[in-house]
Amino acid sequence: MIFSPEVSEAIRQRRPVVALESTLITHGFAYPRNVEVATQMEDAVRECGAQPATVAVLDGNITIGLNAEQIEHLATTRQARKCSVRDLGIVMGLGLDGSTTVAATMFIAARAGISVFATGGIGGVHRGHPFDVSADLTELGRTPVTVVCAGAKALLDLPLTFEHLETLGVPVLGYQTDDIPAFYSRSSGLRADARINIPGDLAAIVRARRELHLPGGELVCVPVPQEAELPRDVAEAAIRGAQRMADDLGIHGAAATPFLLDEIAKRTNGASVRANIALLVNNARVAAQIAAALLA
Repeated sequence: MIFSPEVSEAIRQRRPVVALESTLITHGFAYPRNVEVATQMEDAVRECGAQPATVAVLDGNITIGLNAEQIEHLATTRQARKCSVRDLGIVMGLGLDGSTTVAATMFIAARAGISVFATGGIGGVHRGHPFDVSADLTELGRTPVTVVCAGAKALLDLPLTFEHLETLGVPVLGYQTDDIPAFYSRSSGLRADARINIPGDLAAIVRARRELHLPGGELVCVPVPQEAELPRDVAEAAIRGAQRMADDLGIHGAAATPFLLDEIAKRTNGASVRANIALLVNNARVAAQIAAALLA
């Protein structure tokens, strides 16, 4: 693994570090918005006194902490492979570029000694396809990293996704909320396992779990900022319409998520994209506060 000088120094000095994934750069947003969002997330982490560590695979090397030129490269190349854990060996062995999903970023962060990771929404169980389950859930059940998100992506089957996490023993914690957020919307109607109001309480839970040597990580669910929220009924109508179109076109598996996200954006006149950006930056900010609390 190749560490940037800034990340390496922060780890050496035991300063807070937050891992960030790179799939949003290669597959989440079009250029140049992808660069802008990645930069905004890094800036939010720094503003809260932590060091951002965006993770990717470049020329076959796991790279932890990207500089501006590397982010620009990922943002403009069409050759980067979207990497879950199963893909890491392929991309490394063949000397390719790859962006890391939630699962792959968790895996790498844990081995790099980074305990907090911020993302938008995790993968989960796909609607109407209960055997199509994201590797993100498996990694949450076995890798001790605290993941800060806005819940699972709203286009998924949320009840089945969180039942799956319960089976895996992953605690789902609402940050300043009793309900689990629904990505674009502040509530899914599903209850979190516990409400956490301050980073210090979350840090206490993480320490207790590590002392018990419990497997897996923690899912910290932060609602999208209120001013950027997409009302739940509006989001649900767009999601259902997009899902019907995907089913009619036979789009499933890895191709489903990018198609659905693009279609939802069209059906909401871009409001879903604005909510997505707002929650990504907010999650990065909260993750930095949690990373600092874990070192207090």
